[in-house]
Amino acid sequence: MDHTKDISEPPATRNTTLRGMVLGLAAFAVYATHDAAIKQLGEKYSPVQIVFFVVLLSFPVVTLMLISDKTAANLRPRSPFLILVRTIAVVVGGFSAFYAFSVLPLAETYAILFAAPILITILSVPILGEVVRAHRWIAVVVGMLGVLIVLRPGTADLELGHLAGFVSAFCTALTAVVMRKIGGGERREVLLLYPLLANFVVMLCLLPLVYVPMPLADLGLVLAVSVLAVLAMTLMIRAYTLADAALVAPMQYSQIIWAALFGWLFFNETTDLMTFVGAGVIITSGIYIVVRETSGTASLNKPVLRALSRRPEMGGLPRISLANPEIQQTVEDASD
Repeated sequence: MDHTKDISEPPATRNTTLRGMVLGLAAFAVYATHDAAIKQLGEKYSPVQIVFFVVLLSFPVVTLMLISDKTAANLRPRSPFLILVRTIAVVVGGFSAFYAFSVLPLAETYAILFAAPILITILSVPILGEVVRAHRWIAVVVGMLGVLIVLRPGTADLELGHLAGFVSAFCTALTAVVMRKIGGGERREVLLLYPLLANFVVMLCLLPLVYVPMPLADLGLVLAVSVLAVLAMTLMIRAYTLADAALVAPMQYSQIIWAALFGWLFFNETTDLMTFVGAGVIITSGIYIVVRETSGTASLNKPVLRALSRRPEMGGLPRISLANPEIQQTVEDASD
């Protein structure tokens, strides 16, 4: 009997999975660079102005997506209330994230944003009817302790940036759970266009209050932010078509390493031990929740795993949740 096929398939599968994980790491490295560029801009400009110009430069991409769509349908949402909630969450969460990156050390910001899976688990109970048993509740409690370790209330000065980071994490969680509630009932153009237009209108109204003229070099940096977002999204799509979502999703936590490196190199930031300890606790909790969701019937909706398989919309370009429907279906299947 020829066992050549039996021997050769597992290494091929392993190689494909490894490529997917490496591409996931690369995608989140690009996103970390994207966020460092936002922080660089945040030293000179209000988050309102940064979000406005990032959104403005995103419209050509959105236009191409709309033109390429051959579906004969209008842009009216099928679930107006849920789309409204999601739109508000994207606008508020995106602005809060931009502000947090602007005023807090990168590593500290990521540590707070990493609390999103914990908040998703909590919100999935009332919104999705998810049954969360003792193991995941323990992980939630442990994760929240990790957040307290990072923030150290009573011993460290808490700033508006810390609140903004937590608001962004909450809005990310709310967006993810609402997306799971909507399911596949809304067209990707609806999911993309409404938050984008809302960001544009809101930031345009606020822009006269904070506007500072931008030299060409800084406008180029804003353009780089948009390009990095597209590149990262492309890498993520490819990563999720090669490897299981449960293996690729935790790669997002590698951003804490890039944050410490970029913070040290470009912003003269030093990350203290307690921030790393707290981030480690939060990351461990998040990974454990993902593992529990993928184990048999522990989770009905897999809200965290499905949320981690896409980068939250932060006021600019589309993330993986708005990718080509066929690609997105592949990602959804991989997480089941």
